[in-house]
Amino acid sequence: MRLATLPFLLAPLFASALVHAAPLTVCTEASPEGFDVVQYNSLTTTNASADVLMNRLVEFDAKAGKVIPSLADSWSVSADGLTYTFKLHPGVKFHGTSYFKPDRELNAQDVLFSFQRMLDPANPWHKVAQSGFPHAQSMQLPGLIKNIEAPDPLTVRFTLNHPDATFLATLSMGFASIYSAQYADQLMKAGTPEKLNSQPIGSGPFVFVRFEKDAVVRYKANPDYFAGKPAVDPLLFAITPDANVRLQKLRRNECQLTLSPKPLDIAAAADDKSLQVIKTEAFMTAFLAINSQHPPLDKPEVRQAINLAFDKDSYLKAVFEGTAEAANGPYPPNTWSYARDLPGYKQDAAKARELLAKAGLKDGFNTTIWTRPSGSLLNPNPSLGAQLLQADLAKVGIKAEIRVIEWGELIRRAKAGEHDLLFMGWAGDNGDPDNFLTPQFSCAAVQSGTNFARYCDKGLDKLISDGKAVTDQAQRSKLYQQAQALIQKQALWLPLAHPTAAVLARKGVEGYTVSPFGRQDFSRVSVEK
Repeated sequence: MRLATLPFLLAPLFASALVHAAPLTVCTEASPEGFDVVQYNSLTTTNASADVLMNRLVEFDAKAGKVIPSLADSWSVSADGLTYTFKLHPGVKFHGTSYFKPDRELNAQDVLFSFQRMLDPANPWHKVAQSGFPHAQSMQLPGLIKNIEAPDPLTVRFTLNHPDATFLATLSMGFASIYSAQYADQLMKAGTPEKLNSQPIGSGPFVFVRFEKDAVVRYKANPDYFAGKPAVDPLLFAITPDANVRLQKLRRNECQLTLSPKPLDIAAAADDKSLQVIKTEAFMTAFLAINSQHPPLDKPEVRQAINLAFDKDSYLKAVFEGTAEAANGPYPPNTWSYARDLPGYKQDAAKARELLAKAGLKDGFNTTIWTRPSGSLLNPNPSLGAQLLQADLAKVGIKAEIRVIEWGELIRRAKAGEHDLLFMGWAGDNGDPDNFLTPQFSCAAVQSGTNFARYCDKGLDKLISDGKAVTDQAQRSKLYQQAQALIQKQALWLPLAHPTAAVLARKGVEGYTVSPFGRQDFSRVSVEK
């Protein structure tokens, strides 16, 4: 057995709890789709649910680049890589609210429930999730996990059907949050299982209070949080789609933190003595997904022509204004196994027209471009970006209609494969490169909806699955580089940018760090009054 036991670092959190509580308002760009995080795949929803309300067995420490304890104090892995045994932290309490009063602490039964509802079609909770379980399905967990058992109340054992080098890191993702089995039983007996999505319960640093769509999400500090009560109380997400308004609210101290600032706002904040800019290189990629199931986009020549038609340099200057570098594939350059020698697609309108003619489309064709109404880190100026793409496509005979769709509806319809060309972005939840490949390019992810290119290929699928089956990083890198070459040859995406992740804050905000994965941790934050 390989035993992994890491120190449970509580001291900084308990220290922060000694600071007199102050409110924290965070200006965010969109409403969450809901609070039952397993049903959704957008970062906005993960931030509003998993990041503040929930905990997982393990977390991923981006700075250290490794998995660390959370609800599990320690874990061991069998020599054959098939059995993972977790020892749970004792004394963890679920939230007590007006709608739920727990009478026991978190135990192994809660872990079993949280995974079995996603994996077992016979579980009564399996059909409750109207949106399915996109992450669990795209990460192929039903086929990977053979069995989950609880030898005792503080021990959980996962048995896999085959080794998977990504399994431990996968458990740090938002969808792997641990739910209260007792609360689920209460809802099911009352005939109101849908309330798991609207009245969430977790064990995390903050307790859900109220949600007003497109206005505010209100939380209060969890006094019983096992890692120490947060120093901010209450916590509010002020949903503010307009980036200009977010900056104005920050300057008026109506928000103390604002997410997804525009590039110009970052520069302006750097010159404002009352504000601070907190940033890091993001483990993210902005891209245009090309729906390979919609003719004529099902022809690789057409997808290649779209890549060749686009002036990416002008797009980066206009939309990201110097805050991102050009993307040449799905991975950010700081990813191990990043393929540096791929040729990419340099703008060549004549070559694009030649490829269209080869595909029998010398007169072009009609299509649609889908984008969101409000800016985000991965798409700071959706309207301008769509217009630039539309103009470049027109030059090679492709007539594209721009459709602006509200974020929640955009995600829902894109997962159903209704789009043609879709401005989208992906943030890896951990440092493993598979976190881009399996959710975005596997056949299973076409079924779950996270594969926005809608491309299923046996050869690519085998490269992805083989890469997870070996633990040697050099072997995995070779497989993943082959996968990147295939993805580029097939032109499944028009890769756009790798942005710098930045958050703007008031000068009195301390303890906040920007995650390269886009995750949010307010449990260590304090605010000067």
